[in-house]
Amino acid sequence: MSTRRAFLTRTATAGAVAAAADFAFLDNLPALSAQQVQRSIAPVEGDLDALVRLVEDTPRNRLLEEIATRIRTGASYQHILGALMLAGVRGIQPRPVGFKFHAVLVVNSAHIASLAAQDRDRWLPLFWALDNFKASQARNAQEGDWRMAPLADDRLPAPEQAVRNFRAAMDNWESENADRAIAQVARMSTLNDVYEMMWRYGARDFRDIGHKAIFVANS
Repeated sequence: MSTRRAFLTRTATAGAVAAAADFAFLDNLPALSAQQVQRSIAPVEGDLDALVRLVEDTPRNRLLEEIATRIRTGASYQHILGALMLAGVRGIQPRPVGFKFHAVLVVNSAHIASLAAQDRDRWLPLFWALDNFKASQARNAQEGDWRMAPLADDRLPAPEQAVRNFRAAMDNWESENADRAIAQVARMSTLNDVYEMMWRYGARDFRDIGHKAIFVANS
């Protein structure tokens, strides 16, 4: 698996990358201002699911070139960031937290690196995160090919019981019941209300050197 240091060493600047045959796809990518890479809670317009499928289905050795092509034809930084996060959430097994699931945990870190970069280099951390996702995806396939199952509406708690069920399931470490309850909670609560509950549980467990607090923060 390519490390951040190795990837960024190979791709120190967009100009240097474009000069190498293996990274010619980065040639002529638009520079990005800090404002263009700021996250927004507004929905991303356009067919994001098609971009998610592209990230999921394209072989690792072709993905970055395909993404560069989409950028040149109008895909925004926000489109790519959102597609990468969704591909990881629905296609990389989250338990145990860490390990291959770093493909999801590092997305926000890559975004922060993009914010700190020069305009011509802001794509590079995101491209590294895309490549890292493909490595985790391959490991996920080797370990059982987990994928998030469709939501079964008939197994969700009643809306008036959802918050209570979620807290009870989390307090008792019942992962499947917690999954069902939080799906209902998300339908009836604001984003801030959901995170108010999540933070308590993300910070309660100090095993795995704080990965669960990182999980909440980076989601």
